[in-house]
Amino acid sequence: MAARRLFPVFLIFGYPSIPLVLQVEVLFGKDTGKQGLVSQVIKERNWVVVENLNTHYRYVGQSGDYRGTYVPSEAPLLVNQVALVDPTDRKPTEVEWRYTEEGERVRVSVRTGRIIPTPIAQREDGVIPEQYKDGPKDTSVEDALERTYNPSLKTFQEEIMQAMGIVETRRHRTSFWY
Repeated sequence: MAARRLFPVFLIFGYPSIPLVLQVEVLFGKDTGKQGLVSQVIKERNWVVVENLNTHYRYVGQSGDYRGTYVPSEAPLLVNQVALVDPTDRKPTEVEWRYTEEGERVRVSVRTGRIIPTPIAQREDGVIPEQYKDGPKDTSVEDALERTYNPSLKTFQEEIMQAMGIVETRRHRTSFWY
């Protein structure tokens, strides 16, 4: 089998934020052919963690007499070990980025030629900008963009003295630094 090229995460998934909800199929390993949702993307290592796939079991909380709890743990997969699932026929496909007539950049299935929708982008703090509603304590856009400070080439003390009408008559003594 020919070696597969390792694509960076952003070429396949776009610029993902965490968590993503993408349907992928595992191409290599003990879970070959199984499909699952991406729960985490580690861009720095080109890793993807798929829910309930590529799991190994380990004991947690072992002590002297207590053998611990046996828990499953999901191991990451390389990006080239998974493929996006085409939502039309639920089969793995390669993806290309193309532009629509409106100029919007979209993912397109190479096999079927259909657009694969990208998930709603969510920031790391969990806020989805398109779904956010302003609350009573939020600053309005007009207030945030209002210019309230006029910069000048004076020090802070000189600006305060000018605002209070204090005139400085003293002059600095010549100093020699050498």
